[in-house]
Amino acid sequence: MRVIAGAARGRRLETREGMDVRPTPERVKEALFNILQFQIEGRRVLDLFAGSGQLGLEALSRGAAEAVFVDASRESLEVVKRNIRSLGMDGKSKTFQMDFSAFLLRRQEPFDIVFLDPPYRSGLLEKALPQVAAITSPGGTIIAEHPTDEELPEEVGDFSRGRSYRYGKIYLTVYRRKEG
Repeated sequence: MRVIAGAARGRRLETREGMDVRPTPERVKEALFNILQFQIEGRRVLDLFAGSGQLGLEALSRGAAEAVFVDASRESLEVVKRNIRSLGMDGKSKTFQMDFSAFLLRRQEPFDIVFLDPPYRSGLLEKALPQVAAITSPGGTIIAEHPTDEELPEEVGDFSRGRSYRYGKIYLTVYRRKEG
């Protein structure tokens, strides 16, 4: 796994071993950032269910102002911290080892871009979406990665489901604030 573009382009990222983790495939990550390509610069990013932190770190490499990484797993967050240090992105990163819901309930500042990639078929995505919509800025974007057999709601708070992009057995579904 590596950073695809930006200041840290080509740098390798560490990931956890084992069946408990499922890193986003590189072609899906590249597609995700093609969807967002002109929306990243100077933005505040949340990488919820961070895993290795690859999505937030890619955003930082491409010019995001700040990335916040949240994961309930101590082992995953240690990998995120090592990746942050190895890329020299300590000053633009914050990490929180805690349940996603507890984190979202105590947040004050809104996020511009939110990446949601929880364990598949765990029910966490459906639980997280309404809470994430409540802390996403008015011009913000929520991107959910999920299996193709998992249907997501049309609307979540003030956000409407936009296009879903299919990559094999994976969907990237984009939510943006409703017009009007």
